[in-house]
Amino acid sequence: MAKRLISMMVIATASMWVLTGCDNATDSVDATEQAAETATDASTPTADTIDWSLVDSGEKPADPTNYKYPFAIDSQNVQDYADYFKVDAATAQHNLTVSMASNEALSKALDQLSETYVSHELTDGNDMTLIIHTTPDVAASRYDYVLSDDFAKGLVLPIVIQPDGKKGDVAAHGEMVE
Repeated sequence: MAKRLISMMVIATASMWVLTGCDNATDSVDATEQAAETATDASTPTADTIDWSLVDSGEKPADPTNYKYPFAIDSQNVQDYADYFKVDAATAQHNLTVSMASNEALSKALDQLSETYVSHELTDGNDMTLIIHTTPDVAASRYDYVLSDDFAKGLVLPIVIQPDGKKGDVAAHGEMVE
C-alpha cells in the first residue's frame, strides 16, 4: 500500500504541470502555421515579443551528467517516473528535478505575458520542455532557461512560446495497475 501511495505521489507531482488547465481543446491553429502566417504577411501588425533578457537567470548551465541531483538515481521516485514515462533512470532523475523547479521559469515568463497567457504544459519524456500557450498576438519564440534555485541550480529548461491559444491537448492519465 505504501509503495502504491508513493508511486501515485510521484506521478501526481511530475504530471502536475502537464495536467494544469487541460481541457482537450483541439480547435486552434498549429503554432508553426501561425508563425509562418505572421512572418509572411507584411500587413499584419507586429506581434508582441517576450524579452528573454528579463527572464534570464544569469546562471551558467551545469553539466547534467556530473550534476548532484536531489533524487538518487536508484530511488523509488526515479524508478517510478522512468517506468511510467518510459525513459531511462538518468532522464527520470533529471526531469523530476527540473519539473519541481520549473515554476521559477514560468513565473518570470508570466510577468511579461500577463493577459496574453492562455495555458502551459510541461512535457515528459526524453526532452522535457515548458510550453507556454498564448494568444495569437504574441510572437512564437524559444529560450533555454537556466534554473537558479539551489534545488536545480544550473539545469536547463527549454521554454517554447506557442501563440496558438490552446488550453491543452493532454489526455488524462489512467489509474495505475499494481
